[in-house]
Amino acid sequence: VEILKSMTSCQITLSSAFPVPPPAVSWTNAGFRIRTKLPVPLTSSPSLADSSLLESYTEGEIRQLISALVERYSQAMNSGGHELPLFPRTGSRRKRARARHKPCALKELEVSVSELGLGYESDETVLFRYCSGTCEAAVRSYDLSLKSMRSRRKIKKEKVRARPCCRPLAYDDDVSFLDAYNRYYTVNELSAKECGCV
Repeated sequence: VEILKSMTSCQITLSSAFPVPPPAVSWTNAGFRIRTKLPVPLTSSPSLADSSLLESYTEGEIRQLISALVERYSQAMNSGGHELPLFPRTGSRRKRARARHKPCALKELEVSVSELGLGYESDETVLFRYCSGTCEAAVRSYDLSLKSMRSRRKIKKEKVRARPCCRPLAYDDDVSFLDAYNRYYTVNELSAKECGCV
């Protein structure tokens, strides 16, 4: 009964999701891929039961599509009863876009001395503070003019940056540690203390 209900809901989903006949499904080693066909002229809203729609696909292709949708429904039920969308949502894409446009700020990360890449061998850990983010709000007339000069090829070979960069404005206290051979070292200007767009 549950499978019949799911197939009925799948029919409704397909009729609203596809302004043209739904794509056929073909199986590969990595799963299933969707291949499209030319749309069939319809006089009314398409549904899985339309004869014109059924004529566009073989019985095997329709069976594969239904079995794929039923399997997707079963996976959703096994994962907590939430329906999986037929197409991926754009919410995660928007979240990633917002993450890329966060303003310049100070962040921190606990790492070992060896992971700093300064050539020391030590298992001691330090708190590494760094600057991360964009500086779009800090763009000045200088940056806009410099970008224009580069696009007009007025400035060619010089290495110039046409936008401000998120960098440390001040550095934290010196960091001291023992290496793997019990030798004592002190490193200055290792972590950022304050960040800004420069």
